[in-house]
Amino acid sequence: MPNLVNMRFLTLPLFIFFSLASTAQCLTFKLTSKRDTINCTDKNGLKQGRWKVEMPPLRGERGYEEEGAFLNGKKEGVWRKFNLMGDLLAVENYKWGLKDGMCRYYTIAGLEREEGWRAVNPAKQFDTIEVQDAIDPNKNETVIVKINGNALKHGRWRFFYPMTGELIKTEHWFLDQIVEPGKEPGNTEKGAKKADSTSVKKDTSSVKTKPKEVLEFEKKNSGKKKVQIRDGKTGG
Repeated sequence: MPNLVNMRFLTLPLFIFFSLASTAQCLTFKLTSKRDTINCTDKNGLKQGRWKVEMPPLRGERGYEEEGAFLNGKKEGVWRKFNLMGDLLAVENYKWGLKDGMCRYYTIAGLEREEGWRAVNPAKQFDTIEVQDAIDPNKNETVIVKINGNALKHGRWRFFYPMTGELIKTEHWFLDQIVEPGKEPGNTEKGAKKADSTSVKKDTSSVKTKPKEVLEFEKKNSGKKKVQIRDGKTGG
């Protein structure tokens, strides 16, 4: 029994040590009911790690809460948004503080829309990136992009009727340009017009059909050197 008591007192300083280490780099922070550190701001004033952001109603706009992670003051990874009743409103993906990948938006009734985004590094004026084809995921191409500080619409956008889940509309985007399926930049195969079958169809009207008797005769005498055919002519 004394050994167990001693072990408990030994683990207490370790817990305090790791708790202090996790918050040592935070100038300000909060602790959850489970003693987890959230809402950390470092000595440079940048948000770091897990955050829970609460926005109260303001000037007719409904309030909401969102949860996710910050990296050097910018959103990173998956972020979830809820209304003040706890209903899910959005699941968004971020990179460099910009939307990246698939983002989904909901009403209380269900899924309302899906949006495809592509983030580009805002630290560069121009960037060369490998992008996946908006229509054919097996294709990639290198594209030079001028950085304007915004995420680019890229990929499939779908709109639904939340009550039933019925698909209402689909859009395809390629680096902020809306395109028709099969006509995205760099995809020449899908954009090419198929050859008209009538243009290559063999003209059978000019081919004369041989009588049945002639076909049987040719079959019977095939392989022979020469066959004399009587045509009814006389004389020499």
